[in-house]
Amino acid sequence: MGIKMQDSKDILLVVDDVELNRLILRDLFDADYNVLEAEDGKAAVEIIDKYRESVSVVLLDMVMPVMDGLEVLEWMQKRDLLKTIPVVMITGEQDDDKLLHGYSMGISDLISKPFNPEITYRRVGNVVDLYAYKRDLEERVDEQRREIEKQAERIKQSNIFLIDALGTTVEFRSSDSGEHIKRIRLLTKNLLGALADEYGLTKDDFEAISNASALHDIGKIAIPDAILLKPGPLTKEEFEIMKTHTLRGCEVLESLGDMQDKQYYNYCYEICRHHHEKWDGRGYPDGLKEDEISIWAQVTSLADVYDALTSKRVYKGAYSHDEAMRMILGGECGAFNPKLLESMRRIEPIIRKWSDGTLEEK
Repeated sequence: MGIKMQDSKDILLVVDDVELNRLILRDLFDADYNVLEAEDGKAAVEIIDKYRESVSVVLLDMVMPVMDGLEVLEWMQKRDLLKTIPVVMITGEQDDDKLLHGYSMGISDLISKPFNPEITYRRVGNVVDLYAYKRDLEERVDEQRREIEKQAERIKQSNIFLIDALGTTVEFRSSDSGEHIKRIRLLTKNLLGALADEYGLTKDDFEAISNASALHDIGKIAIPDAILLKPGPLTKEEFEIMKTHTLRGCEVLESLGDMQDKQYYNYCYEICRHHHEKWDGRGYPDGLKEDEISIWAQVTSLADVYDALTSKRVYKGAYSHDEAMRMILGGECGAFNPKLLESMRRIEPIIRKWSDGTLEEK
């Protein structure tokens, strides 16, 4: 411990209660390493704990006072240090059970006493080189992983932009702004979060479903302007045409060809087709009821209704947040899943932020 450390060298720790063994090993490796010595296991763990990443290798005797070699290994194993610090056990023990125990705990090599200095030098060097190569490889893999994650994030953002652009194109035809798409996506994500435990949804599910919700009205691109932009109530015949936007949206999706992400395609398809279905079976186009309707279509439907109520449209003015909540919870906008309505009550403070424009996407 009293040696002068050289910054250009890594640390080699010799742990042995026999001073002569320490001296031999110190002389053997002194040219290549800062050699530190410990006469028992207790002193060894103090040195390892102090220098950690700077320790290139530990030469560890098995039989020592105070704390033996196996106890040092157990200490290192509990702290997950054996993955980064190789241990070469140097011992005169012939107990196969103890030796096997050492290997099972993660020693890199074992050298029997009395040892040949030249052979010991080369075997220790091989172990150090192997760990150095392993660390370099892991760093390269981590770097590649980070780059892949960056690329994936860029692709994700590009996809979100394209989805929003497509959805917003439809909204502009309805004289609405692109903010409708953002509000639907955000409200959908927050409602899903409140239902996560109930339906076993993950954060990845939130992202995929909320992004898919942006395409809920894509079928309106096939609805004539005379109906889509009509300022007054629709006739029965006109409403039947308007209802077909759920099916026309599915046709648009089908025309896009095979998607690699089948789950995401299913989210988009079911949301397009079923976001006007109702809990009591009085919706369209398939007259589904209760949990026959996917939860992602249910959540998008509720988000769409809320935003429609609180937004100005060609055929109506905007309701306040409180009035919209009263109408939805009171059943004036059709039947919804009671669990979904309860989740809406729980996140009401978040939803209220729509009314003052302070809700931010995260």
